[in-house]
Amino acid sequence: MYERVTRNIAVTVAPRFVAEESNPRDNKFFWAYTVEIANQGETSVQLKSRYWNITDSKGRVQEVRGAGVVGEQPVIAPGDTFRYTSGCPLTTPDGIMVGTYQMVDEAGEAFEIDIPAFPLDSPHTRRSVH
Repeated sequence: MYERVTRNIAVTVAPRFVAEESNPRDNKFFWAYTVEIANQGETSVQLKSRYWNITDSKGRVQEVRGAGVVGEQPVIAPGDTFRYTSGCPLTTPDGIMVGTYQMVDEAGEAFEIDIPAFPLDSPHTRRSVH
C-alpha cells in the first residue's frame, strides 16, 4: 500500500496486476488499483476532479483529467472514508502512476490533495542487475 496525507486527508492506494485482463503476447497489460480517501479533518470535503500522470516503462506519459472518480463526486464527512476501484491499461509490462484530486471544503475553498506515486509491476517485467 502507498499512502500520502495532505490537509488531513489520507489517500491510500493498493495496486494489483490483473493477469486475466492482460495479454503479454499482444503487449496488453492491465492493473486494478483500489483507492481509499479518509477524511481525518474536522469539516466535510468534496472530491470534484482527478488528475493522473501515468508513465510506462518506455517513458511515455499519459495525462488523464476528469470530473470526480468512477462517475462520482463524493462528499466525505469527518471521520469517513470513500473507497473505489479503477484500472489502468499499458502496452509495457510495468509503469508508475501519480496524481492529485481537486477538493472543495465546506467554505467553498478549492485545494489539491496528493495521490501517492505507486508502481504498476507485472510478473512479465524483465529485471536486470546493474
